[in-house]
Amino acid sequence: MSAEQITIMEVSPRDGLQNEDAMLSTEQKLELIDRALAAGCKRIEVTSFVHPKVVPQMADAEAVCAGLPQRGDVTYTGLILNQRGYDRLRATERLDEAGIVVPASDTFGERNQGLNVADALDMATAIIRHGANSRFPVQVTIAVAFGCPFEGEVPLQRVVDIAKTLADAAPVEIALADTIGVGVPAQVAAAFTALREALGPDMPLRAHFHDTRNTGIANAYAAWQAGVQTLDASIGGIGGCPFAPHASGNIATEDLAYMLDRSAVTHGVDLERLIEGAAWLEPVLGKAVPSMLLKAGGFPKGSIKV
Repeated sequence: MSAEQITIMEVSPRDGLQNEDAMLSTEQKLELIDRALAAGCKRIEVTSFVHPKVVPQMADAEAVCAGLPQRGDVTYTGLILNQRGYDRLRATERLDEAGIVVPASDTFGERNQGLNVADALDMATAIIRHGANSRFPVQVTIAVAFGCPFEGEVPLQRVVDIAKTLADAAPVEIALADTIGVGVPAQVAAAFTALREALGPDMPLRAHFHDTRNTGIANAYAAWQAGVQTLDASIGGIGGCPFAPHASGNIATEDLAYMLDRSAVTHGVDLERLIEGAAWLEPVLGKAVPSMLLKAGGFPKGSIKV
């Protein structure tokens, strides 16, 4: 059953920037976050705590956190891949939530974070339980849930089994990520239906889609129809994964907002402000961004009579 209200998780400051060639300053990253806030985004993934030699764009994670506007109505999230990242995130005392990644394939996990699936599950469940015990929210994303760049097909039962193990540790949310943009709507609907049946009605579900093969918005629609409450998106449609060959950007937040607007789904984000943010990004990155709404604009409001 489709949700009548969707939360948009804005991921441009982290997943959007991590694979870009242009190195943004801390001040530019904070301006991007300010633009997301001005557009009404209430949940923002602001940075990741990874080794700067591996992801140079995220080398200033602590500085970004120190500069965040303190807002009681906004949830700031940081991404972590291991215990060290979790410790760094907690030490900032500026974030509201940790997001941890567990791979759905051994090869991707070993290349992405140096852990196979079993070891990543052990690490993630320990961190999730620590968060629960210390009353600090930890959500988890299952990466390459719809296909792996190295192993190919990922069995749905494996994804469900991973999710069940994670759910036993009591994360605040479980997400499926199409890290390399290979998923299609039928696959998305089947995956989230299976998760809901396995996890029950109370576990919040989130979806993260890349538009590598032009199926991102269709997949977001399928996830919404399957009852997913939160959808990740990136202003301008920027993004990619340094560890996934040929993975292009996330679905554009403004493109997603347009689809939700025209489908009468409440999401609380201002479309025009998002388009302005995408326009701001182009000269900052020194290239065109994938956003379709930046090119075409919203629904025409003219009164031309035919």
